[in-house]
This record gives sequence, C-alpha cells and structure tokens, in this order.
Amino acid sequence: MATRIRVWDLPTRLFHWALVVCVVMLVVTGYKGALDWHARFGYAVLTLLLFRIVWGIVGGHWSRFATFFYSPRSVLAYLRGTAHPDHLVGHNPLGAGSVFAMLLVLLAQVATGLVGDDDSSFTGPLNKFVATSKGLAATWYHKRIGQWLLLALVVLHIGAVLYYLVKKDNNLVRPMLSGDKEVAHEARSSRDDMASRLVAAVILAVCGGAVWWLVSLGG
Repeated sequence: MATRIRVWDLPTRLFHWALVVCVVMLVVTGYKGALDWHARFGYAVLTLLLFRIVWGIVGGHWSRFATFFYSPRSVLAYLRGTAHPDHLVGHNPLGAGSVFAMLLVLLAQVATGLVGDDDSSFTGPLNKFVATSKGLAATWYHKRIGQWLLLALVVLHIGAVLYYLVKKDNNLVRPMLSGDKEVAHEARSSRDDMASRLVAAVILAVCGGAVWWLVSLGG
C-alpha cells in the first residue's frame, strides 16, 4: 500500500523555486546588458547556495546531502533497476549527480563573477584582490565556459523531468510544490515544522549577511 510522506520541507522547496527565478533573471539581465541587476541576482544566488550547503547538513532528512551522496555501486544498481527503495524517495542517484553538478557550476559562476573584469563594462566587487590576468581569466570562464555549462545542466534537468513524467509516469515537480510524495514502502518523513522553518530563516539571514559583508569588501 502506498504511503504519503513529507519529502521536501518548505525551506528546500522555496530554495528550489527561488533559484529557478534567479537563474532565469541572470540569463535575462546578462543578455540584456543590465549588469547591475545581473550582479544583484548573482549575490542572491550566492546567498541561496550558502543556505543550501548549510541546509544540506541540518535540514529535513531527504534534503541532507548524506541521504543522496551515492557510491558508484549505488549508481550502477540504480541503472540496472536494482536500487535500494530509499534511493527512490528523495533524489535518485542520477538526480543527486545533477544536484551536485548544479551547485558546483553555480558556485564557480558566482565566484568568477565576483572577481571578474571584462575590461569594459563591469568589474566584480572582489576584483581588486586578484591579479589583472586572473580577473580577465575569470571573466573568460564566466562568459565562455560557465554560462554554457549552466545552460546545459538546466536543459538536462528539464529533459530529465520530462522523461520521468512521460516515460515513467513519475511527476517530479508535484512533490517540489506540495512537499509530499507517495512511496511504495514505509519511509521516514522530513521534519517540516515551524521550528525547523524558523531555523531555516535564521540560516538564510546569516548567509545573506555574509554575502553582503563579502561584497562590501570591494567597496
């Protein structure tokens, strides 16, 4: 008998959709040349990433990195159709790889934006702390490599969601909206009460303060 459990706590869901909005706006402002807003959305992304890293340690059960940090053997078992039942509750082994890749690419993109210098229209707030050659190299990566890696991951992510919906009749979007998921076996629910949400709000505020302080170093 199927059991409904809380998989994604509210902070994780808000992080996910806020990141979606910010990434879309980064693309729009980047191509429109609205670099001041591009930078602001970049700072927002960094705040979200720092929050997610902390939340991946102390957040709801299925949001913790420990629950979807899979060994190569687990990945192979999933591909062969013999995954452990728990691997099908939160992020499956392939989805976990996508999450970690997205976090790393976004961190690299934000970092290169902070120290970059395109030698014409925008200089990152922390550019003064790196050599000119490194600032130019960071900008080259940011524009020529990082943005395309990010777009590729986004397309891959959307494609995977559509594949699971059409081919496997598994709607991955619904749980990220409602937080709940029906599973075929008894599984642990993520904690998602007022106390945990308050903790998440404090963590987000601290991360936002840390980003503000970091950016102010270049003032």
